[in-house]
Amino acid sequence: MKSQMRILAEEKRLTGKQKRIISVFVIILLMVFTAAVMWFIGRPMVSLVSEPEQFRDWVESKGLWSRFIFIGMMIFQVVIALVPGEPLEIGAGYAFGAIEGTLLCVAGVTLGSLLVFGLVRKFGIRLIEVFFDFDKIKKLKFLQNEKRLDLITFIVFFLPGTPKDLLTYFVGLTDIKLSKFIFIASVARLPSVITSTVGGSALGMKQYEFAAIVFAATVLLSLLGLFIYNKICAYREKKK
Repeated sequence: MKSQMRILAEEKRLTGKQKRIISVFVIILLMVFTAAVMWFIGRPMVSLVSEPEQFRDWVESKGLWSRFIFIGMMIFQVVIALVPGEPLEIGAGYAFGAIEGTLLCVAGVTLGSLLVFGLVRKFGIRLIEVFFDFDKIKKLKFLQNEKRLDLITFIVFFLPGTPKDLLTYFVGLTDIKLSKFIFIASVARLPSVITSTVGGSALGMKQYEFAAIVFAATVLLSLLGLFIYNKICAYREKKK
């Protein structure tokens, strides 16, 4: 079986004028589609969850259906990586409570990650370049040759502050098994989801001091996690 490293190299190599034209046309279509989706769906969606009281009223008006719609929102956020996930997670904690909000976020993230994984396996790196700069993608190339791929992937997903949207897309270029990736995408992301939903829940219960402590601790942990992530990337790149 060809390694994903060779596949990556092949995908970056142009093989003729016709292929270049088709590739450019597809990328332009994807970019236009993404921009339209961001404007007509992503922007109103983020605006809704950014108004906690309005979002809670919306949840109450939709009843049980609000849970399914919110899971759809989380799937959308994972697939359209330009949509920020934090407002959704905080809004989930505010409207649904810490426990239910966390479960709904994890369900949406897991399903969204499954969809992204399949799309990347199908369309390769050109799909990732629609959302991310190639320099950022290149920074993760060490994962394609990583012997302890499952462990390293779990660690970078577990660390707060790491670019999880980019990681979700890039993992599809590696040899990781789907079952292991789904486990990582759901379990390793729990800490970052929980801090957001707990903070949102505290806001919903008007526990403002506790919410401030949670968000301040989240910021500090995210900075630490980002520092460790950059160190891991630099160390792995140096070992090549």
